[in-house]
Amino acid sequence: SYRISKSHEELVIPPTPCHAKTNVMFLKTHKAASSTVLNIMFRFAERYNLTVALPADQLFHLGYPRTFMAHFVEGFETIGQNYNIMCNHLRFNPSEVKRVMAANTFYFSILRNPVPLLESSYIYYKNNVPAFRSSKNVNEFLASPAKYYHPADYRENIYARNIMWFDFGYNNNAEDDVKYTQAVLEEIEQNFHLILIADYFDESMILLKHALCWDLDDVIYFKLNSRSQDTVQMLSPESEEQIKAWCSLDWKLYLHFNQSFWRRIEETIGLEVLEKEVDHLRTRQKELMETCLSEQEAVRKDHIRNRALLPFQSGAASILGYNLKQDLDNRTLRTCQKMVMPELQYTSYLYAVQHPHKKRKEVGLPWLWTSRQEE
Repeated sequence: SYRISKSHEELVIPPTPCHAKTNVMFLKTHKAASSTVLNIMFRFAERYNLTVALPADQLFHLGYPRTFMAHFVEGFETIGQNYNIMCNHLRFNPSEVKRVMAANTFYFSILRNPVPLLESSYIYYKNNVPAFRSSKNVNEFLASPAKYYHPADYRENIYARNIMWFDFGYNNNAEDDVKYTQAVLEEIEQNFHLILIADYFDESMILLKHALCWDLDDVIYFKLNSRSQDTVQMLSPESEEQIKAWCSLDWKLYLHFNQSFWRRIEETIGLEVLEKEVDHLRTRQKELMETCLSEQEAVRKDHIRNRALLPFQSGAASILGYNLKQDLDNRTLRTCQKMVMPELQYTSYLYAVQHPHKKRKEVGLPWLWTSRQEE
């Protein structure tokens, strides 16, 4: 940026207007606010009429936890490299993703502090993960993880150790060796243009908006897939320290990219502008919540009136959703519905729009729109 003294004011060079990037790949990580990001990506895709690389057939993820292959994308054989947006869960595999996405694609992902991440994983995947299932609570599991975590179950246990490392395509049970971790961090830096931090979600959205040259309204969101406070377990201080050791690969990943996140903000936006824009985002979000929602907050599953907007429930977590106001005009209703639409419903809806001749993805819930004509 140009520093100027009073006498040289005419030398100020106006910022060049940039164009919104429309080829974007988001690596959706587990339990790191990524359902909210996915909703942002889907709404953006609809706004610009973009093609989304959606999971083939009845799947809701791109082959996860298998390593991603191009043919996991619906229509890849015919559509080829003409997808704009990719954001459903997958295990990252750069060479295969590059077969699907254009050469000028912007790649980003999001990380979360492994301490709250593991607690969240524990509650959400309690019934699916052997290591979690066989322990009473999260603190008992962390007191001696090796007692519950058996290498033979490594496929089912990925959520119990270094899940972010795994999502990025690496071995979550690898030895934490300095040379190895350094090489992985460098590789991730090569493959991704930006790594966001879920613990600073609003700041992340502002950074993303700048990096992609999007509008504020493109990154406005309602928090999706969060759970009620009463399903959060308190971690003991010992457990917190234990997580950093047990998930040391994720811990290193997080520390590294948390640092580069703040450095990036200072180099590109500056903290002052960041704070202003975060305020702006929150104000706009509040306005939208007042427009859309009958309660000013997320509600428990048994209080969600429209069953079509019920989020997927998992494990011991109670996943919250929203109720829309009753008397919205059609256009506002449509905007509001998209803001609160859970991941499975939205994926299914976009799939029906993009692949009208294919059998619909069964969400097991009523449909909001039965046909394209109702748009």
